[in-house]
Amino acid sequence: MVDQMRILSGMRPTGRFHLGNYLGAAKNWVELQKQYECFFFVADYHALTTEPDGHKAEDKVFDLAADLIAVGIDPKRSVLYLQSKVPEVAELTLLLSMVTPLSWVQRVPTFKEMAKQHPDNVNLGLFSYPILQGADILMVKGVGVPVGKDQLAHLELVREVTRKFNRTYAPVFPEPRALLTETNLIKGTDGKKRMSKSVGNIIGVTDEPEVIRKQVLSMVTDVKRPLKTDPGHPRTCNVCAYYKLFFNDWEHYWELCRKAQIGCFDKKKLLAERLIELFGPFREARAELSPELVNTILDEGSEKAREVAHKTMVEVRKAVGLPSYLT
Repeated sequence: MVDQMRILSGMRPTGRFHLGNYLGAAKNWVELQKQYECFFFVADYHALTTEPDGHKAEDKVFDLAADLIAVGIDPKRSVLYLQSKVPEVAELTLLLSMVTPLSWVQRVPTFKEMAKQHPDNVNLGLFSYPILQGADILMVKGVGVPVGKDQLAHLELVREVTRKFNRTYAPVFPEPRALLTETNLIKGTDGKKRMSKSVGNIIGVTDEPEVIRKQVLSMVTDVKRPLKTDPGHPRTCNVCAYYKLFFNDWEHYWELCRKAQIGCFDKKKLLAERLIELFGPFREARAELSPELVNTILDEGSEKAREVAHKTMVEVRKAVGLPSYLT
C-alpha cells in the first residue's frame, strides 16, 4: 500500500505538444503531482494501434517527453516512463482480456470513431485498447485517473473489469476512480473540431514564436462579421473564446469587438503575442533538454515503474494460478 493516492495517466506520442494537450491534460497533471504519487507515461504501445511502425515514433517519443518535462512534469516528484519499457503491461492486458466479456468492449463508443479515422487499419489492438488502458492503470494499482468526460466510458469499463477479476480470482486490484478534469472546451484553428494533429488545426505550446504566430493567424474567426467595420459576435467567435482563457481583461476586448473597435486580424495578432509570452518559460525549459537527458529520465522512470509492475504481476500470477516468474 502507498501513503498517498496513486495517480496514473498517459499520452500517445503523436508529435509536438499542442494547446489542447496542455489544457486538456498536462496542466492538470502538473497540479496533481503536488499532492499525489503520480505515474505518467508515454503511450507508445497505444500508438501502435494506429501507426504500426514503431520506428516512426522514436522522435515523437522524445518530443512528447521533453514537452511534458518543459511544462512542469517533475521527474523528482513523479514517475515519467515509456510504456513499452514495462512489458508486464502486455501480459496483464492478456490476462484481463480472459475475464472481459466481448459485449463489454463492443459498447465502448469511441471504437467506431477511431475505425472511421483509420479505415485501412481496423485491427484487434484498436478494438481492445480499453483493456490495455485498464492494464496501464491496474499495473501500478492506480486509484485516481484524471480523465475528461469523453473518457468516462473507458474508465467505467476498467472498473467493471477490475471487479470481475477480483471476484474471479482474488482482490488484487483497487477499483480506480475518475478525477474529472474540468477544462474549457476550445476548438482548433478551424473553429469546428477539437485540436488534432491529424486534422491540422493545432496551436503549439513549446514551438518557436513564428510557428505559433502563423498558427494563430490562420484561425477562423467571426464568420458572421464580413467587414471590420461591422459589429462582432464574441460569443460565437472562436478567437474570442481564447481571450476568455488567456486574458484577464477579456470582457474589454469582447466589448471592443461588439462595437467594431477592433478587427478580427488585430485580435489574432494580440492573441498570438499573448500566447508566445505566456509559453516563453516552457520554450526555454525545453531548449535545455537534450535527447540524452530525456532518455535518461525515461529509463530511470521506466525502471521504477517496472519494479512496481513486477510486484503486481507476482500477485496476479499467484491469484490466477500461473507459475511464478523465474528468478
